Amino acid sequence: MTSPIRVLLVDDHAMLRAGFRTILDSQPDIEVVGEASTGAEAVAQASALKPDVISMDVQMPDMDGIEATRRIVADPDVHAAIAIVTTFDRDDYLFSALYAGAGGFLLKNSSPEDLVAAVRVLAAGDGMLAPEVTRRVVQRYAAGAPGAQSAAAASAPPALSDPLTDREAEVLTLMAEAMSNAEIATTLYIGEATVKTHVSRILQKLGARDRVQAVVRALRGGLA
Repeated sequence: MTSPIRVLLVDDHAMLRAGFRTILDSQPDIEVVGEASTGAEAVAQASALKPDVISMDVQMPDMDGIEATRRIVADPDVHAAIAIVTTFDRDDYLFSALYAGAGGFLLKNSSPEDLVAAVRVLAAGDGMLAPEVTRRVVQRYAAGAPGAQSAAAASAPPALSDPLTDREAEVLTLMAEAMSNAEIATTLYIGEATVKTHVSRILQKLGARDRVQAVVRALRGGLA
């Protein structure tokens, strides 16, 4: 039997955490293993509980969710995927979260089904961005917008461990257009299993944790 996906909930509103817990604990393959109300508590709980996925608020006392994400991602003993779940649909939060290492960005007015799907997708090693959010990332880079430039300035473009093949470059470009594996397979007339293999190699070459981070690094390095 497969172990349930272990989730840590981080939000300074107890009622919201209770709602998220009710939604997630109702799923047979998901288990909420802990809660935190501040960024500092999140860092400590992540280290102690080793969750698979963390639902992270942004605005919290003590330490915000962006800084907490950055510290958790930097911990070599923690391998949790982090979804930023916020009320505020702001580009500064979006870009800061992605560069801190978050693998997802979700708004609190999303449906319960979206929250459950995000947990499962992140646990599977994929990123979770709504297509319109991914398009905003691409558009801001394409336009050279200040928000994208300032975020990119935080670190240099990644050095590839091995150059991308022509096919991998095609797949990466379609990933940057928010296409799923199935959509990429249809567009390139190849099997979905082949797409998964290409995606896996792209993540390895870019040193990325998930699809979202791969797209961000590719945009930063001018690869997509």
